[in-house]
Amino acid sequence: MSVTLSIIILTCLVSFPAFSNEKMKNDLLFWPYAIKRNNQYYRFISGGVVHADTMHLLFNMVSLYSFGMALEKFLFPVLFHEKTVILYIILYMAAIIVACVPDFIKHQKDSNYRALGASGAVSAVIFAAITIEPTMPIRFFFIPIDIPGYLFGFIFLGLSYYLAKRGGDNIGHNAHFWGAVFGVVFTIIAAKFFSPVDLVKRFIDQVF
Repeated sequence: MSVTLSIIILTCLVSFPAFSNEKMKNDLLFWPYAIKRNNQYYRFISGGVVHADTMHLLFNMVSLYSFGMALEKFLFPVLFHEKTVILYIILYMAAIIVACVPDFIKHQKDSNYRALGASGAVSAVIFAAITIEPTMPIRFFFIPIDIPGYLFGFIFLGLSYYLAKRGGDNIGHNAHFWGAVFGVVFTIIAAKFFSPVDLVKRFIDQVF
């Protein structure tokens, strides 16, 4: 079984019971105040497995399947060959944590701030794919035309940054932004060490 499908199955097995079990959800979600006060560092990981509701879970898992399978089966193997699986796992797991760090620093004294969902890690997977194939076509659910991946990336990053600054909607836009940034940085660094391909030059050549 692929790593992507394994992640999706595990996430669903945890998320579905938590929909109707508020205690379970509260025990797992990302809560900076509890992490700082009670040393519950497991929340950096568990918060990326539990979701708010069916639509939240569905959106993240469909996005993960679409880009994760492409990354795991085609894009990473071209660059990393036998190291594909371990690098893909590291990308996903590290992104869950890294995407939460800015909000942990910002909200560790705020007992009311809580977040949940795999959005940060999913953003990392999407942007890792875009880094390798910047002109790959991406289509929004509500816009029936394809746009190149790099353009989607710029729009996504700008919008996430703006919405994070504005705040007030209880969505982890910071996690989206930093997960995406991590996906780009991780893929470029991994290619430097484990692939002869210069991804920065390749990106520039394809876009410009």
